[in-house]
Amino acid sequence: MLETLSAPFGSYRTILDGWARQQPDHPALRDDNGKLSWQEMMERVDRIAAQLQAKGLERGQSVAILGTSTVNYALVFLAAVLAGGVAAPLTTSASPEQLDGMAKDSGARHLFVDRAKLTELGEGFVPDLEHIVLDEELDSWMAPAGAQPALIEPTGDEPFNIIYSSGTTGIPKGIVHSHTMRWRQFAATAASFLATGLEVRSLTSTPLYSNTTMVAFLSALLAGGTVSIMGKFNTVRWLEIAQRDRITLTMLVPVQYQRLMDEPAFDDFDLSNLQIKYCTSAPFSAELKAQVLKRMPGGLIEIYSMTEGGVVCLLYAHEHPTKLHTVGQPAPGSELKVMGEDGQLLPPGEAGELIGRGPAMMSGYKNQPGKTSEAQWIDPETGEWWMRMGDIGRVDEDGFVELVGRAKDMIISGGFNIYPVDLENELLKEDGVVEAAVIGVPSKAWGETPVGFVTLNAPKDTADILGTVNARLGKTQRLSALHAIDEMPRSHIGKLLKTELRSEAETRGLPD
Repeated sequence: MLETLSAPFGSYRTILDGWARQQPDHPALRDDNGKLSWQEMMERVDRIAAQLQAKGLERGQSVAILGTSTVNYALVFLAAVLAGGVAAPLTTSASPEQLDGMAKDSGARHLFVDRAKLTELGEGFVPDLEHIVLDEELDSWMAPAGAQPALIEPTGDEPFNIIYSSGTTGIPKGIVHSHTMRWRQFAATAASFLATGLEVRSLTSTPLYSNTTMVAFLSALLAGGTVSIMGKFNTVRWLEIAQRDRITLTMLVPVQYQRLMDEPAFDDFDLSNLQIKYCTSAPFSAELKAQVLKRMPGGLIEIYSMTEGGVVCLLYAHEHPTKLHTVGQPAPGSELKVMGEDGQLLPPGEAGELIGRGPAMMSGYKNQPGKTSEAQWIDPETGEWWMRMGDIGRVDEDGFVELVGRAKDMIISGGFNIYPVDLENELLKEDGVVEAAVIGVPSKAWGETPVGFVTLNAPKDTADILGTVNARLGKTQRLSALHAIDEMPRSHIGKLLKTELRSEAETRGLPD
């Protein structure tokens, strides 16, 4: 299997069927409702795929999935792909209007939805799609036992899935991933697991609609492993599952690592089987990485990239303890450039817009060629296209990449560029400050001016913090205001929602 996974391109069908024949009784998927062996998983996947085809699924057509992550959700995701369709998981946290737009944009004719979400949206949600209730109707809906779908082996450029972006306004963009992209990403990772002899027992606790989750889901299955699926993250429940299932591999976002570190019962659980921990999707502070390395066994690998693809940077934190403030180095096959405001390439140490490319790049945004073009940078000399990573960063003398901030979050005050992360790091130095975020707000005097938000672990006068921090900052960087809030607004996968902080700043009154 290792040789097959190491090939430049291959078939998910071949790999998954191969594991089912080789280890039919080995556990493949489990959740709070039970577990399936590899043979049982593939039999059910085939029955769902066969029924999708019988119900008119066309080659390359999307299959929409909406609800809490479960074994049934995972089965439909796999069946959609193996039936020749495209898995289109929809973001559960989106508004009804956004979900309606995503479902229609996907081009699906089937919607697999759990009862709780359908009750919330109403039976009239996207009435043109056939509704199959995941937790009530899937067993009776799928084809009879023993049914086999027509065998379809997609070409490399055909779509594998659509992942909808986590935009807070408007209809999220549908990011299309090809079969080639998904093979290059996850077959190679699975091959690395097999090459090191890792017995893959994976725990997913981020949603299956998120690209974040795929390395702990698809890579784990391609390696013949077992995937334990959590529907909703809870620290004690995560620790219970990790101990019970002797988890060796997991993916967590920074806010989940922080909650685990803060869990009073953390040290009561046996996590000694953990060998690989991944993290991605949001800024991961050096202090938190150090804490995770100290308290959780196994290696810690931070992945920096985008759902759209582009450069992939990897930080093997356990191997580079002096580089925890970075996101690592470009992975083999990935390329990175740092570009100035006038388009020139910048030398190491200087901050600029990050652009990158690599073997795993999206095909584009579904039905939005204009947005696809905006996300790309075309090299004027070679005509090659790169992805705009959306971040401001710099590369140190050892080739490690340090993020300075999001390009859209950069504050231009009085003609000077201010990077929020520099101010946030200063706020975090103050006793009592647990989290910090800085945004730019309109200013008559300066165009924009920085405003800070903090969460505190004890009552403290924000005026004192503001004065102390501003005394350390340069004149052009100083915060105009600082607000204490109970909790930072975050998405379901832990991304800080600065749009909500901007609204909060307006509510509290903008500085002059």
